[in-house]
Amino acid sequence: MRHPSRTTFRAAAAAGAAALLALAGCSSSSTSGGGGSASGGGAGGGTLVVGVTSDPDTLFPWKATQFQAVNVLQNLYGTLTELDKDLNTVPGLATAWKASDEGRTLTLTLREGVTFADGSAFDSADAKSSLDKIMDEATAAVAASTLASVKSVQAPDPRTLVLKLNAPDAALPSNLASVNVAMLSSDDTEAALTAKPNGTGPFTLKGRVASQSLTLAANPKYWGQEKPKVAAVEFRVIPDESSIVSAMQSGNVQLAVFNDPLVARTAATGQVSVAKTPQLSYHALQLNSRRGELGDKDVRLAIQCAVDREQVLQTAALGEGEVTGPITSPAFRSDPARRPCPTRDLAKAAEHLAKAGKSGGVTIKTIVSQGEYATSVNEAQSLKAQLAEAKINLDLEVLESGAFVDRWVAADFDAAVALNGGRPDPDGMYGRYFTSKGNLNKVAGYSSPELDRLFEQGRTTTDQAARKAIYDKVAAELEDNAAWVWLFAGYNYTATASGVQGFTPMANGSLQYLRTTTVQ
Repeated sequence: MRHPSRTTFRAAAAAGAAALLALAGCSSSSTSGGGGSASGGGAGGGTLVVGVTSDPDTLFPWKATQFQAVNVLQNLYGTLTELDKDLNTVPGLATAWKASDEGRTLTLTLREGVTFADGSAFDSADAKSSLDKIMDEATAAVAASTLASVKSVQAPDPRTLVLKLNAPDAALPSNLASVNVAMLSSDDTEAALTAKPNGTGPFTLKGRVASQSLTLAANPKYWGQEKPKVAAVEFRVIPDESSIVSAMQSGNVQLAVFNDPLVARTAATGQVSVAKTPQLSYHALQLNSRRGELGDKDVRLAIQCAVDREQVLQTAALGEGEVTGPITSPAFRSDPARRPCPTRDLAKAAEHLAKAGKSGGVTIKTIVSQGEYATSVNEAQSLKAQLAEAKINLDLEVLESGAFVDRWVAADFDAAVALNGGRPDPDGMYGRYFTSKGNLNKVAGYSSPELDRLFEQGRTTTDQAARKAIYDKVAAELEDNAAWVWLFAGYNYTATASGVQGFTPMANGSLQYLRTTTVQ
């Protein structure tokens, strides 16, 4: 079945093709990276209340993987580059960057007049310290492999940062926009920042009540030409999306981002408008090939062939989305038809189980998050019912968001029903997962010499068409070995009360445009 929404997805992919940036120079000292008009002045008035279903599990940006933690930290910390609303890489704390030495040197010019929340000045020493610590294995930063091409970092003067690379890295400017590569003061420690964030972002931490609320205050020293337009943003924890709708309709919450399309429909009233945005994030059944039965490729392929992705999409998300392959990055999007068993094939699934010597069936222990996104349990139940027909039993363990993230980061699972964030560049999206030295490879549960070779080629190639061909091979390697079972990419539904203006939803789910939002 074809859905009208698929046209929207393809249009978004075409519009995002420009998101690819190689090591070309970029310069703009007058923009805040947001792409909006200047507002001058400081913060406006009022508090914007944002309804969320979970509390951030960390306030340390280099280790944040939970969606809610990332959304909060993006508003507290700055990065060398940023993504605009169309996912183009634009200046952030760096106003310009230029490649030289055949792409093996990247020189960044840093913005003047930037201060941290504690009033101390940001300069190249802080940037060098941040990148060096992220690359240090002892830090256990989740984006360490993002900087795999960086051989050394130099700070020849306060406004200049020089990255010496092992080889050209076409993805690096885009990857530097991740909050997992946030710039921290060289004087700060993880322990200190976990208790009290100290960033260069548009907001500062005002207060927190665990499992209830987290409040940000507008940063009067924010470097951006466009200052925050509200005095404060309160993230109010409300356990489920339906309860957030009730809070919006009673006027207690002004903005929320929903994952469940049914909830989004109930939210749209005369007082609340809902905007639908296709997402780069993707739903998947992650398979840990280093554990138990899943070490056999034929067991994994049996699972892949026994799944009707369209049915999962219909059951969990009312058909709101598109079946996807591994890569959702707009300029590199995978073709889901180019996979073993592009449609459900129970006969093939039985053949693979027989090859594995498991004709009698297998049981796969599977973790599921309840709370971080709304469709997770419905997805898991749909998968369980489908796979049971192929003699594959998903033994589901439903966990609250924090417990799920802890188990996920520790790779303490055989399989996991997961929603993972996509990125404009596939290297940033998957290099840390599916390369043998990727810092999240333990979580991915799969790597191969061929993937290592392909990811290296993808980073060092600057021609867009050539990179697309390389990442098509990456997708084929992942699908042919059933590293995971990719399901679908859906929508985010941004609900805003009638008095809220100026918020721009993004395809990567970022809430960075809270800084342009007003509330009456």
